[in-house]
Parts: sequence; structure tokens; C-alpha cells
Amino acid sequence: MKPVVRENAEQQENTNPLVNYQKLRQLEEKHGTSFYIMDASKLRRNYRKIERAFKSRYENFIIGYSYKTNYLPVLCKELSKAGAYAEVVSRLEYDLAVKIGEDPKRIIFNGPFKTQDDIEHALYHGSLLNIDSLYEIDVIKQYCLKNKKKQYKVGLRLNFDVSEDGRSALQEGYEKSRFGLCVQNGVLERTLDELAAIPNIEVAGLHGHFSTKSRSVHAYRQITQKLCRIAKEHITHTLEYIDIGGGIYGELPATFHRETPSFDDYAEAVCAIMNREFEFFEKKPNLILEPGISMVANTFVFFAKVMDVKKVADKKIVLVDGSIHHVKPTMHKNNLPMNIIRKSEQHEEGDETLFDVVGYTCMEKDYLADELKRPLPETGDYIMFENVGAYSIVFHPPFIKERPAIVAVDHETIFTARRKETFKEFFNEDLYVF
Repeated sequence: MKPVVRENAEQQENTNPLVNYQKLRQLEEKHGTSFYIMDASKLRRNYRKIERAFKSRYENFIIGYSYKTNYLPVLCKELSKAGAYAEVVSRLEYDLAVKIGEDPKRIIFNGPFKTQDDIEHALYHGSLLNIDSLYEIDVIKQYCLKNKKKQYKVGLRLNFDVSEDGRSALQEGYEKSRFGLCVQNGVLERTLDELAAIPNIEVAGLHGHFSTKSRSVHAYRQITQKLCRIAKEHITHTLEYIDIGGGIYGELPATFHRETPSFDDYAEAVCAIMNREFEFFEKKPNLILEPGISMVANTFVFFAKVMDVKKVADKKIVLVDGSIHHVKPTMHKNNLPMNIIRKSEQHEEGDETLFDVVGYTCMEKDYLADELKRPLPETGDYIMFENVGAYSIVFHPPFIKERPAIVAVDHETIFTARRKETFKEFFNEDLYVF
């Protein structure tokens, strides 16, 4: 049996101005019985904290926000205004960045799959294009040969050993990363040779993103050190940036009971290496960080109305208008921080009861939270799930019900960032044949 999660004073403290029953009822009338709320001011604070931690230690610092983590247009535009580049891994995300007004020269195009048109488009517009596979070089070569009068720049995503004490440091325990150009087997040298034979292109940067299990400071120290060493060995005269990828921890709720590195911890380790390795460079290269989860996870909450409370054997089941996809798209087993906004304050003083919160899908595993111990919710109450800003918006499948609305709050201003999806939009007649 999993440990019981008990409601404490911190969980009961609500700072969001929309978290009161009457306000939620008003939002329900407009948006339905489930919706997200994005905190724009918290988003900007996250950006400033990350920027301050790194830029105070290394001046030439760039944040490239990871679009794949949450590509809500309002959110991406807010971060662009704050100064973030757009880090994208598909043409869909690239075109979104352009749509919201981003300068293509401030778009970092990563990812393992790029079409010929994608590559040529990025080169033409001067985006930061990081090569992930050898097939991309053939496209680049042909394009440069057809456009000999213009100089182009590319970066290389590298693949090297990031094991710790001989054990895999990668998520899911994979021994080798599947991304990038391998340093150990000679692919990097082959790539550099092929690009050197193209007169009008140069390698301007190195990229190293690794999804590690621990997200430890040691992992980022290791990545930064290896990228710097390889850059100084191979591309000293053309080097413009070192890109260490993303994946750093953000500020976790205290209810997670987990000690994690701070932004300052990461910055201290990474920037010390950058300053040491490039101390005597006339122009130090840019340091690029591509945060996603750490930027947006704590900026979203999800509200779902309690539709029914029933008993199965000796188990209490609370059904809400939401699903696990809305709050835990990777379907992990941990309970998120949550609050119950009750229609009756008196009920908050009731006896504690053990119960689960389940969703509207037909999957047995659709548990938004389980083994909670607190006064049992009633039909008509709302349950708020916190820390749901990362991947929930982009992973949510078109499964059983339409996508819920997203409401943005910016100090006293409240506006719709995404309307609730309708049948007509769900089954778009430009896509489906009836």
C-alpha cells in the first residue's frame, strides 16, 4: 500500500485569486466543469530566476525555451517578450514561433527528424540549426552548393558517454542515448570532415542534451566540460555557442519532500567551467540552456469538478470531470499537490476518509490521485491539481472528450488563453470525411 498523503497547512493555503468557490462557479459557466489556469506572473518570475542565476555568473547567456514542454501560444509569446529564444524540435513548433512574432534568427532548431524543406528553411532564415544525424549533412551540402554566395552556420548535437561510476545515467536506464553524432566511434570526425569540404558553411556551436535520471549538478558539469573540450579541440576559430540542453529541476512544491538542486547550484557548476575554459578567449561563446519543465511546471493548475462520490466495497471513489492525461500525462504513480475547494466550508471540518480521485475515461488506470486521507469531497466541489504545466497540454490525446479551456491570470487581469474545444473543432471537417 502506498503512503497516505495527508492534507496540511501548506496544501490548504491558496494564493491564486481565482481559488474560491464562487469565482470557480463563474468560470464554470463560461468554460465548463474542468479547465486549466496559467499564472503569467509566476512564469515571468521563473524566467528571471533562471536568467539571474546564470547571467550573474556568465554574461553571454541565452535561454532557449523548450516549446515541446508546453506550446501554448500565450505562454510562448510571454517568454519571448521576456527574452527567451524558441527551442523547437519540429516544423510545427518552428512555424508557431514565427506565428507569435519570433525572429527566425532566435529560433534553435533541434530534434532527430527534420525534412529537407525544414533544413533549407532554417538555413535560409539564419536559425540556429543543430545537426542530429548524418542524413542532414547531405541536405545541407546540396543547399550550400546551390547557394554559393552566402555563408551558413550550423551546430552539432553530440552523443558521448555520460555514465556515472560505470552505470547508466539516462532515463529508463538506457545504456546509450539515441540522439546526436557519436564522439566515440568517429562519426564526429567524419561529420567535421564533410562539413569542412563545403566552402560556405562553418560549425558555430555544439549541443549536448541528455535526459538523465537524477538531473544532477554532476551531470551538467560533465556535459559542459565535454562540450567545451571538444569545441576547443575542433572548432576554436568558429565557435559561437555551447548548448547544454535542458532538463534541470525547477522549484518543486514542499509537499514533494524532495531535495533538488537550485538554479544557483546548476549555474555555479556550469558557469565556472565556461569561465575557466574560455578565460583567454577574446570573445567568449554564448552559453545556451533549454529549460522546459523548470520554466512551466509550477505555472499551471487544473480544476476538475466533482461529479459523483461512490463506494466500491470499502473504497470511496471520487469521480471528476478530468482524466489522468490532464495532470499526469506520463502516468506516473505519485500524487500531485492538490486542494479541495468546497461548496460548504462546514464540510471541511468533517472526519478524514481514505479515497481515490478518478477520471472520466474507461481506463482502469485513470487515477488522478489515490489513497488520499482528508474530509471526503462532495458532488459539486472542485479539486485543484498543482504543478501540471509541463507536457500535460501537449501530451493530452483527443480521447473521449474535447480539450478543456485554459484561463490565464496576470495579476488582476483574467483572459482566455484557449477556449474549450467543440465538436466541430474536434472533428474538423477539413480533416475528417463524413
